[in-house]
Amino acid sequence: MTENVSQGIILILIAGFFQGTFMVPMKYTRDWKWENTWLGFTLTAYLLCPWLLALATVPHLGQVIGQISGVTLARTLLWGLGWGLGALTFGLGASYLGVALGFAVIIGLTAAIGTVVPLLVLSHVDPTSTRGLTILTGMAIVLGGIVVCSWAGKMREESSAGALAGTPGKKSFALGLVLCIASGILCPCGNLGFAFGAQISAAAARLGTPPQYVSYPIWAILTLPLLICNTVYCVYLLLTKRSLANFSRPGAGRNALLAASTGAMWLAGMILYGMGANRLGNIGSSIGWALVMSLMVLTANVWGLTTGEWRGATRKTLRVMSAGLAILVFAMFLIATGIRP
Repeated sequence: MTENVSQGIILILIAGFFQGTFMVPMKYTRDWKWENTWLGFTLTAYLLCPWLLALATVPHLGQVIGQISGVTLARTLLWGLGWGLGALTFGLGASYLGVALGFAVIIGLTAAIGTVVPLLVLSHVDPTSTRGLTILTGMAIVLGGIVVCSWAGKMREESSAGALAGTPGKKSFALGLVLCIASGILCPCGNLGFAFGAQISAAAARLGTPPQYVSYPIWAILTLPLLICNTVYCVYLLLTKRSLANFSRPGAGRNALLAASTGAMWLAGMILYGMGANRLGNIGSSIGWALVMSLMVLTANVWGLTTGEWRGATRKTLRVMSAGLAILVFAMFLIATGIRP
């Protein structure tokens, strides 16, 4: 395996850890509603971090943006809009189903759509070759592992022990499931925007941007619609639910730091994914996506265990969940094997 590919896989695995961890600090905010915390996440992840990074690392950022065609810019913003709606339903759905089950349902759909489309459209891997069959088999196993994790989550919800542990009721579960499915369909728009944003990276490279930073302008542009969608909805909730006053209550500074940390970890995961995918070449946006999605589910479920989401679950449920995680680990190994030249 070449050094470039090895570096790409390592970066993507670290990205998956950050992506599976970023919502954990939300569990420790006190006296804040969902909209308070999510607004802090939104401003950090979609405004401050991406543009500060782009300004700090991309020379002549204004000229880079000026060289982007109107069609490419509009298409990137449209992908970002779909992603923004997916991110919004992501936060709501996970708040109903919990981090572990919410991630499993959302990432299952996101992994399938965000992996297959770039592979079919942009990559030049022969699906009938040994390499192609290895990669496709690994992807199929990823989806299987996610299904098993989802099954374990459903078993947890149906058990009386799970209900005593504070899991959502039937109405909340149904609404959360609908929101998570919507998110899983919309969230791949972020990867599709990255995959089809080659013109933006090329413009950055022409104007002297180091190779490891050429994806930063894509993230800065892609996250603008996410900023608008999520900010508008959060402000609406803050006003209608009268939760704006929570920002001035004791402990608001601590809560703000926790919210900002969710945004910083989320963006760190996306940036590292972009850097890793670039190192994998034309298959990066498809194979890299499958890897990052699997590690997200793996990490989120481990956090679910350590933070008590599975407390009171039956041994059978825990065995099913462990089997799902083992399947994901095997799938990541298989995909990594297929990636090597």
